[in-house]
Amino acid sequence: MPILTHSPLAARHAQSGAIRGWTLATVLLAALAAGAGIGWWGKGQSSAAAAAGTPASGASAPGAPGQGGPGGPGSRRFGGANRIQPVSVQAVRKQDIRVMVSAVGTFAAANTTIVRPQVSGVLQALQFTEGQQVKAGQQLAQIDPRALQASLAQVEGTLARDKANLDNARIDLARYRELLSKDAIAKQQLDTQEALVRQLEGTVKAGQANVDSARLQLSYTKVSAPIPGRVGLKQADLGNVVSPGDSAGIVTITQTRPIALVFSVPSSQLPQINAKLRAKQPLMVEALDRNGNKFLARGQVATADNAIDLSTDTIKLKALFANSDDNLYPNQAVSVRLQLDTQSDSMAVPQAAVLRGSQGFYVYVVSAENVVSTRVVKPGAADGDWVAVEGQLEVGEKVVIDGVDRLRDGAKVEVIAADPRQRQGATGGGRRRGGGSGAPGAASGAGPGAAPAMPGASAPRGERSGKAAAGASAPRTAVAAAAGGDERPAWLDRLPPEVQEKFMKMNKEEREAWIAQRRAERAKREAAGN
Repeated sequence: MPILTHSPLAARHAQSGAIRGWTLATVLLAALAAGAGIGWWGKGQSSAAAAAGTPASGASAPGAPGQGGPGGPGSRRFGGANRIQPVSVQAVRKQDIRVMVSAVGTFAAANTTIVRPQVSGVLQALQFTEGQQVKAGQQLAQIDPRALQASLAQVEGTLARDKANLDNARIDLARYRELLSKDAIAKQQLDTQEALVRQLEGTVKAGQANVDSARLQLSYTKVSAPIPGRVGLKQADLGNVVSPGDSAGIVTITQTRPIALVFSVPSSQLPQINAKLRAKQPLMVEALDRNGNKFLARGQVATADNAIDLSTDTIKLKALFANSDDNLYPNQAVSVRLQLDTQSDSMAVPQAAVLRGSQGFYVYVVSAENVVSTRVVKPGAADGDWVAVEGQLEVGEKVVIDGVDRLRDGAKVEVIAADPRQRQGATGGGRRRGGGSGAPGAASGAGPGAAPAMPGASAPRGERSGKAAAGASAPRTAVAAAAGGDERPAWLDRLPPEVQEKFMKMNKEEREAWIAQRRAERAKREAAGN
């Protein structure tokens, strides 16, 4: 009988063989589990797609039975016959539509003046605040007056002396006349005295003029505003010697109440504009910021230019704005909307609803059964976001304003809110563990039209193990189907608006990576929960 020895080397060989056997069995079991998970995941995707009225991702490939090629009835991009397209709608209504003409204009001050001193001297005081509104005649600055005061005193003294000489000459003239009546003096002496009086009267008048001139020069040391308006930044500092020859002056005043807006419109509008002006009917003008988004002020056309610009075939108009809040500035460029007329009680639809195709302009109308049909319309004047239309439309009918790029006549649609923040699930309400109460289909996705859950979202505990395996081992093609390519996945509406916007900006590869990462995070959470 052979003797069996239990050597350490033999033990290690036996242990290694057992480990290899166990490892092989583990790999086989893991592969079977992964395959089962992939099958379960694909079945779940098909079930969710069927519940949502959406064909499974594998059925949307070009050439699949009953689907057709790209652009066919079953095309994934353009929506299959059973696909429900989410759209936003708005009702047709009747309203007043303003006939507007758009232009670009520039504000200009009604009057602009540079305040310069009229006498030379040292600037002693500035009596205004930069940017304030001033009145005509309001004192703005003070120039040193002492030199002009001395000149005034000098001419006043000269005038007083001349007046005294004149008074004395007049007294002598009266005496000479009395003596001549008594034949006590010669007539020549009286004539000489009369000439002297007239000479002194001229001297007094010249002296008085010198005094008035000196007083006027002295008054110029108080610099006043020649017009009402808004002062700008000061151009001279205290202590500077200013003079009438200074080009910048002391400060600039612009008259901005009212302020004028100059803009050009096509000359074809001139007859209608002239008719309004002659009839004294107001032509209202709206000023908006340069991008045309923010309303600034409303004014009225004052006059039109006297000639048409041949180079542009336009006519210049001037409108006046009260500008009581000083919100408008000279040389400010703005967008202009001139209201020429008002179309009362017009059929109107949002501008986003009007499309253009081979048949002309048309809109998509959603019926009570959520089926769209095309209606040919003739658009008219546009007022803001609304446009007047003519066509077979009724007030209250709902037209599609969002989601029109994938629609076809006769397609089935689902109406959702135009604002992403108001859509279902946008507030972050998620599923409850154990299938908590809620609206049918809102949490489980089993209701009609429900969308599959977002990849990576939490699921009930009973579903975790299978979904974790599917999320961890799903093939790349399955992830690409969930990413949706250029389509908007239905489950995306359950996410916050900022996440929706971020996802839709991704390309296909980035979406696949994003979904795979969410699933991996969900698998980790579920594994930690178990």
